[in-house]
This record gives sequence, C-alpha cells and structure tokens, in this order.
Amino acid sequence: MFRRATRKRDAERENDQQEAPAVIEHGMLITIPARRGKAERVREGQVVKVINTHGQQVVDTWAFNAHDLTECMSMEHSRAAMKKIIPAVGDTLVTNHRRPILQVVEDTTPGVHDTLLAACDRYRYEQLGCKDYHDNCTDNLAAALKALGVPTPETPAPLNLFMNIPVIDGRYVDFLPPVSRAGQYIALRARMDLIIAFSACPQDIIPINGVDRRTTEAHFSVV
Repeated sequence: MFRRATRKRDAERENDQQEAPAVIEHGMLITIPARRGKAERVREGQVVKVINTHGQQVVDTWAFNAHDLTECMSMEHSRAAMKKIIPAVGDTLVTNHRRPILQVVEDTTPGVHDTLLAACDRYRYEQLGCKDYHDNCTDNLAAALKALGVPTPETPAPLNLFMNIPVIDGRYVDFLPPVSRAGQYIALRARMDLIIAFSACPQDIIPINGVDRRTTEAHFSVV
C-alpha cells in the first residue's frame, strides 16, 4: 500500500512538472523580430528590460494575467490610476480589474512613451491606402500568443514603448519619430505571474519608427 501511494505521488509530481509553463532562462537576450511579435511567461517579481536596440523602433507591449487571460494590462485603467498619460519610474500600470501588473523601475530613455493609441491593424493600413496585406501589431499579438499555445482573448490597447505621440493644445495629437537612442531601455517589474507580449511595430507609412520609416528588431531580457 505504501509503495502504491508513493508511486501515485511520484506520478502526480511528474505530471505537475510536465504541465508547468516554461519560463525563459534568466537574463537571456531575446529578439523581437522586425515587423513581428514575441511573447513569454514571466513570474511575479521578475524584471523585463525592453531595449530599443537601434533607437527608433516602437514596441507595442501587452501583459496578461498568466492564470486568467481575461485580466490584462489596461491603458484606460492605468491612466486613471497614475493620473497621467505617460508612465515614469515608480509608476504602476494596472489591469482591467484595477490590480497592479507592471511597475516601471528604470528608464534610460527620455521618458517618451504612449498610452493613447490602439494597436495598428489591417483596417488602419487600408485607411492609409494599402491594397495588399500589411503586417500589423494586432496580428503580431495573436501570432505571438499562439506560439505560446494560448488564445488571444482580445486585443487591448497596448503600452506603446518609445512611441512619440505628443498632445497639442490639450486636445490634438501628432505622430512624431521616437526620441530614444540606440541601446536605451525601460525596465518593468512584474507584479503578478503574467504573459508579456511585444510587437516591433511594422508601421512604415507614417514616421513613428523614425524619419526613414525603417522598421527594425528590438530586444528584451527577463531577470
């Protein structure tokens, strides 16, 4: 009887280990390919460093509760919680349940990011005159999550890292090139177990990825 119970516990432990979600190797530099997306699992307390490798690339960023994908980082809720439209060091982004999910712990850029704009999608590029399919951040998010084996519950408004969308006269916005430089980064601490997803924005029609409108890869690490 004792041997049978021991074997059962061993089998249960083995199954738990097999079913546990993989988490990336500590400190490994991971590429967000140009015009593509990438997602990874992150544990509570780990810090995600997002690097603007070439300096002019916007990186759309999403975060989902790893145990409930319907709970996600929300720009609408975060702006209310922070009482500002651009997060800075010390600020905490929250979910659609108003719980902390990511905290800014370091930012070597000039601090210009965006929380106002939705992710680009095929409709955006159709409006900009594209006749054929154009890579877009909405599809990149879906592909990145699919690669992790999880569905896309929705496409929340992203935290647009390095994106320069100034508010003019209190009511208008403009689309300007990033002010970050090559190698600058922002570091975000996970406040819960989460799935973080990125898209190296493929926008090459308006100059949000620099005056040359050249899309490039970016990188991130988790420590």
